Amino acid sequence: MIELLALDVDGTLIDETLSIPIRVQEAVGAAQRQGVTVTLATGRMLEATVPFARELRIGAPLICYQGGLIQAPDADEPLYRATMDSEVVRDALAWRAEHGWHAVLYADDALFIAEQRYPEGFYRRLLGENLHWVDDFDSVLERREPVKFLFIADPPEADRIEAAMRRRFDGQMEIVRSHANFVEGNPLGVSKGAALRRLADHLGILRKKVMAIGDQGNDVPMLSWAGVAVAMGNASLAAKQAADWIAPPFSEHGAAAAIERFILSP
Repeated sequence: MIELLALDVDGTLIDETLSIPIRVQEAVGAAQRQGVTVTLATGRMLEATVPFARELRIGAPLICYQGGLIQAPDADEPLYRATMDSEVVRDALAWRAEHGWHAVLYADDALFIAEQRYPEGFYRRLLGENLHWVDDFDSVLERREPVKFLFIADPPEADRIEAAMRRRFDGQMEIVRSHANFVEGNPLGVSKGAALRRLADHLGILRKKVMAIGDQGNDVPMLSWAGVAVAMGNASLAAKQAADWIAPPFSEHGAAAAIERFILSP
């Protein structure tokens, strides 16, 4: 029996409208009534994740920042928090400036953008509301602890950025593809899989009783670790290869189908 369910957010729980389908809401609620603990596992910051948790009546610790933060919606302190080495981040951001790539820096639970290349709604919808426009990132790094950063580009360019980052920063940070347009740098050792293991241990739940649902490369670690791994029908190839079962796509309420199959079915 599944006792812990971890749901990715973007592309799994919500689409670009930021709404959770009714069928998915009902499936999550039914799982909770059966005693299953539900968490969200996302690259989003805590304040951008909590509204979805509240909509689903989730009180358990949430996995945010790709696993860099584990904290319950109503808790004052996290169960776990990781930050990046400021000099590594400074080096990475200076390196990307040479290439003209667009960057967003996360530090102290806020978003920092040094230049606007997309409508403001784009950033707020996909990244969060706590946006700060700055002249440069160095001033931020001088007074705040970086949590992660990401580069934004169209998919073909994002592919090239990801490959270049792996060549340049392998062993210095975790590099993940969290969205077709996003390539992220995260603290070394941080992943959704490591965070899910940490949360399961905290709750006293065995690995074989943990289920995870995701759709992108950043979900691969938690899909690989979970006892039951489900990739959405709209998932990346890497996510599908890590899964035990491929659900229907988001448009066909794949997360609900997975919950119904593995948790709610007799």
